[in-house]
Amino acid sequence: MPVWADPDVQEERLDAQGIARRGLLRRAGLFGAGFATASVAGAVSAASTRPAAAAQPKHGDDPELAYLVGDHHVHTVYSHDAKYTFSQQAMRAAQFGLDWMVFTEHSNFGHANAGGALAEHAEVLKARAENPRMLIFQGLEWYIPAAEHCTVFASPGKNEAEVLRQFELAYDGKLLKRTEGAATHPDTAANEALAVEAIKWLAERKRAGYVDDVLVLANHPSRLGIDSPHELRAWRDADPEIMIGMEGAPGAQGAALPGRGATSIRGEYENKPSGQSWPGYPSEAYVTYGGFDWMTATVGGLWDALLSEGRLFSITSNSDNHRTVGDTWRNGDWPAGQNFDNTGKLPDPVDAGTPQPGSDLWPGQFSRTHVGVRKYGYLEVMAGLRAGRVWVDHGQLIDGIEVRLVDQSASGRGATLGGRVRAGRGQRLMLLVTITTASRPNYHGELPKPAHVDVIKGAVRGPAADRDSWRAPDTRVVRSFDVGGRTGTYTLKIPVGPVTEPCYLRLRGSDGRRNGPGLLGGDVDPHGPIAHTPGDGDPWLDTWFYTNPLFIDVES
Repeated sequence: MPVWADPDVQEERLDAQGIARRGLLRRAGLFGAGFATASVAGAVSAASTRPAAAAQPKHGDDPELAYLVGDHHVHTVYSHDAKYTFSQQAMRAAQFGLDWMVFTEHSNFGHANAGGALAEHAEVLKARAENPRMLIFQGLEWYIPAAEHCTVFASPGKNEAEVLRQFELAYDGKLLKRTEGAATHPDTAANEALAVEAIKWLAERKRAGYVDDVLVLANHPSRLGIDSPHELRAWRDADPEIMIGMEGAPGAQGAALPGRGATSIRGEYENKPSGQSWPGYPSEAYVTYGGFDWMTATVGGLWDALLSEGRLFSITSNSDNHRTVGDTWRNGDWPAGQNFDNTGKLPDPVDAGTPQPGSDLWPGQFSRTHVGVRKYGYLEVMAGLRAGRVWVDHGQLIDGIEVRLVDQSASGRGATLGGRVRAGRGQRLMLLVTITTASRPNYHGELPKPAHVDVIKGAVRGPAADRDSWRAPDTRVVRSFDVGGRTGTYTLKIPVGPVTEPCYLRLRGSDGRRNGPGLLGGDVDPHGPIAHTPGDGDPWLDTWFYTNPLFIDVES
């Protein structure tokens, strides 16, 4: 149990984020003496946690938020290449402080043949019952036609598994390549159109009330180089309320720990361009930088190119847990005549007594996605993700960050991550960045210390004329702050303006142990993340945080 959820831990021992999270639990009836009764009554059921229909806040006056920590990319024995049960994964997620998680089994022939999401649904319900304080979503890792993978997940309800089952059978690229008799599901215009149709189908299911909510996020987008810029834009444009973003940092962060192989790279980004890769990506796109995907880590790169259109596209950070580094569990032996193709499930793990192969860290152990919410609930988490109220970190680098963009001459809370401020030409704003440093050792046994905080600014130019453009030439680091000697909670007050054009701001920081000029030059990014030497990528020695952007619109 995380300390903030433990009634025996006094509030004075908690950081600001822990106090806020405890408050959410208390208001949901899931803390202290009321916990047992509330959990039996289903206090965190989807129906009881629909975001309140409150009046819209004033423009640039976003509500006060608490941040819930989660992971939307976790596998179990219902994936063909993983080894843990739902209960084991949920137990570890709780141990490492997660508030929410998504189980994302690979679509696969055996998975589909055995009933897919319907077959595993009972295990999801069991994990929820065993962990009533955690919000546990059921999802699917979708093989995108003509491209990589996406997390797809729905809010809990009577059709949460059925909608995934229907989606898998109709739109999964891995299944379709078998029905078409093809060795691959090639990058053709027809297959790209099918991916767009799939996202629109999910949106229609939500509009029809078949499910209360559903979200899609692209996973490890640069790993194979097959998610082209125009495909990412097409998925977003299919329905930006459904396709909301991508993994800014992949899982498998333990892949390059020393001793794991001379060619190993964090995230298992160990590929070269193939015949299916989009030819416009540079060779640098196929590795990670500070553990983050090239699309996100490159200031002025593809993530910024998407943001420079003036539209939100969020990033996340997840474990993608299949097999944890250094643990001693292995899948059990198959009974005679059984295999994954005819069962849709691997044997439950058994303890082998010796360390087994693995590249992953447990959910919450290293990678975290923080989502701003006003209430504790499934639909609140999904609403926070959709609104872009998100920041991510590795190695518990900081306890919390609160970002507000305010008018220097006005009162009010201002806009926060994912939000927008409308400013007059020439108006001056203030960016308030409140950071709470780590108050306790991380899960590697050291007290993390951020060394610098960077402000990244990009001009908004509107829809891209070239749908395959991956550059944002008017984006760069505009301010850097040395925060190495600061501890506790402090606020950076950063003047912005006078405003002359629409733009966005985002933040980034690191422990300062590995950085150098960015991929597009030191004048764009003077001390950005760098690629580690293959085989020498201890993730705990190179940790970063990133925030989603805030947008500034200019009044005409």
